Amino acid sequence: MRKGFYLLAAAAFLAAGPALAEDTVTIGFTASQTGKLNNDSTSQLRGFELWRDDVNAKGGIKAGGKSYKVKFVSYDDESQGTRVQQLYTRLITQDKAQFLFSPYSSGLVATAAIISEQYGKVMMSIGGAEEKTYKLGNKYLFQTYTGASQYLAGALDVLKHKNPKAKIAFVYEDDPFSKAVAQATRELAKKDGFTVALEESYSSSTTDFGPIINKVISSGADALLGGGHYADGSTLARQLHDQKAKLKWVTLLVAPDSPNFSKLGDSAVGISVPSQWEPQVTYKPDFGPTPAEFAKEFTAKYKIAPGYHAAGGYSGAMILQHAIEKAGSIDPKKVAAELNKTDVTTFFGKCKFSTDPKSHGLQIGHTMVLAQWQMKDGKLVKEVIWPDNAKTANIMY
Repeated sequence: MRKGFYLLAAAAFLAAGPALAEDTVTIGFTASQTGKLNNDSTSQLRGFELWRDDVNAKGGIKAGGKSYKVKFVSYDDESQGTRVQQLYTRLITQDKAQFLFSPYSSGLVATAAIISEQYGKVMMSIGGAEEKTYKLGNKYLFQTYTGASQYLAGALDVLKHKNPKAKIAFVYEDDPFSKAVAQATRELAKKDGFTVALEESYSSSTTDFGPIINKVISSGADALLGGGHYADGSTLARQLHDQKAKLKWVTLLVAPDSPNFSKLGDSAVGISVPSQWEPQVTYKPDFGPTPAEFAKEFTAKYKIAPGYHAAGGYSGAMILQHAIEKAGSIDPKKVAAELNKTDVTTFFGKCKFSTDPKSHGLQIGHTMVLAQWQMKDGKLVKEVIWPDNAKTANIMY
């Protein structure tokens, strides 16, 4: 009798096994929970987390007849490259991450890519725009953002329309991403016939821009293009206003895209920003949420409107999910092969990767918009002003 009982119990246990066992896919990454990159990295992280929650709520990623729940393993990289190198090695060798998301910022992406390529791990580059990293023969790195050389092209188009004889001051953070953008834009500006009145880089730790702003004023510049990341860009914008620089046009990288930029009040008015995405865009996605649906869900969860870092985080993760499902497998080579075939539109816009060995993984499908902070009915709002087919307001020059 007891023997029969144990046999029945064992059979019941074995039958329950598959139902209890749950297939998971582990995705590893670092985020700048501390350090100077914290603001933008946190936004990107929220995009990741919202995607994970949405996927898991729907039963997971469907591939090869299985459903994989998404598990994250992440660490604080403290905005430091040395931490990134250590932690991505740990994510792969100890935590057994099957796929990777990049850290935020071009400099940290470049460091992480060395490790991901060494171990043959697919990494979605969701926070790095500098093109150089994608021209080193990498096979498993895939970029979500438009490349750095195109970041300020929209600002130059606006200046050509408003003041083709403008004198431009280039003032930018001394980091890989900002330098790449500034150098590419400077060459474009010269080709377009603009005068480069000043070129000045500054340390990432700069908090007093007074001496640089004095140089900008003395140069006779009409426009200022540059910036870097949130901490320096928001400080520069505030001090330009406080010192009454009287510029007719200012476009700064990254910082003005953050909803937190509105806290600058009058200092934010008129400041423009090249943006990978804005909630007002009207892309019709091939799969996933619409821009309005994503913005609504994100705002409800985090009580703040999403910027492009959050949208990029969600969309880049969704592109990886799409490739896994198309491959019907979590084998990295099969997933990489599907990523190479990617030519889709999500709420973030078009996505297509270069398959040329000289630029493999470089984003060649996505295009940017130019947004500007304007005062409407007594409130600061961020409007899309370029290109014309995407604008929600006229340019304030």
